[in-house]
Amino acid sequence: MKRFALAALFCLNFPEIRAQVYPRYEKNRPAAASKKKWNLLWQAEFENGGMIPNNRQVKETFHDIYYNGVNLRLGWQSEKGGEDLYHQRYHYPIYGIGLYASTFHKKEIGTPIALYGFTAIPIAPGRFRKWDFNYRISLGIASNFEPYDEANNPNNILLGSHRNVYIDLGAQANYKMGKRFQFGAGLAFRHFSNGSVKQPNKGINLVPFALSATYHPTEHIPDFSKDPDLPHKTDIAYHLHYAFGIKQFTPGNHQRFFKSTIGFYRSRSAGYKWRLGLGADFFYSDSGRDPAIAGYKAGRIGSLLSGGPSLYIDHILTQNLYLSGNIGVYAHRNRFNGEIKPFFLRIGIRHKMFNSFYGGVSIKAHMGKADFIEWTLGHTWPQNRKSNTRY
Repeated sequence: MKRFALAALFCLNFPEIRAQVYPRYEKNRPAAASKKKWNLLWQAEFENGGMIPNNRQVKETFHDIYYNGVNLRLGWQSEKGGEDLYHQRYHYPIYGIGLYASTFHKKEIGTPIALYGFTAIPIAPGRFRKWDFNYRISLGIASNFEPYDEANNPNNILLGSHRNVYIDLGAQANYKMGKRFQFGAGLAFRHFSNGSVKQPNKGINLVPFALSATYHPTEHIPDFSKDPDLPHKTDIAYHLHYAFGIKQFTPGNHQRFFKSTIGFYRSRSAGYKWRLGLGADFFYSDSGRDPAIAGYKAGRIGSLLSGGPSLYIDHILTQNLYLSGNIGVYAHRNRFNGEIKPFFLRIGIRHKMFNSFYGGVSIKAHMGKADFIEWTLGHTWPQNRKSNTRY
């Protein structure tokens, strides 16, 4: 899971800030402005809210749950002249790292802390003189939970592990107060889960309201002007990846089972920011060998394998970093292996390596219920091998 936290540092969550202090498309930039390409900022955010119960048992057990939290963030924002043109296409988003801490006022849940990476992408920048808006994505690792224990902590039916995935999606409005300070407010959706590595894994879903204060250490005037986008040529590529993970089925049972995935897809670009395509996923579940899970079908090929066609979706954030997702339908599945719905979903993060290879992590799920966390390695190649386009 530590690798996941490191991968998260390349990605996700922070309100757009420096661009709110100066007009984002300022054309008459002062000649004495610094040539630095990154602008640092600090933010403190205080939040509170309630939990969204995901079933009747959770609602009855934690009907009065209420929590408070704090986020401390360090962000950096590029400006014109940087190496990655995607910064311009996303209106110069902020990237950074954050530290989260909260209390649920329930000793059976704990007082979680999280380390995460984030990006915040401006919405309609430059429309207002002092106001600015953004949406953000955060991803990291949370710890310090009090996990389920049949003898010592039977009331925590939400999570069975000390460490869990931290996911945050939100939107924020900010108002400039002077040259170095901003104050903002926003709403978010936050989720904690371990991907069924350890049961129970009903997860925690929160909807916090937050107030924030942001400080800019310098008065550097950044260049947020944009170059015209070059004509984009539609290209076709093929993708092949292998992923693996583990899954636990029963709380209190230390037995875990190996699971793996092979995926193959054909995609084409849809502008600079998206790739769409079709393909198929094939799954292996070692739990199909266990008579306690598969019953009389244990050991059969059909009990070990499943899969079906899937829609391929990439949301490209930078030249080397992108979010990847799939929506698939089982042609064959086994409910006893945790494949509880006729379709499956996937959301994850990928990072390109050596131009044509990529690695990453994702969560395979059936609606709101996680199946397992996939650690992924794959390869992409263009249909036209003479193409200079990077995939």
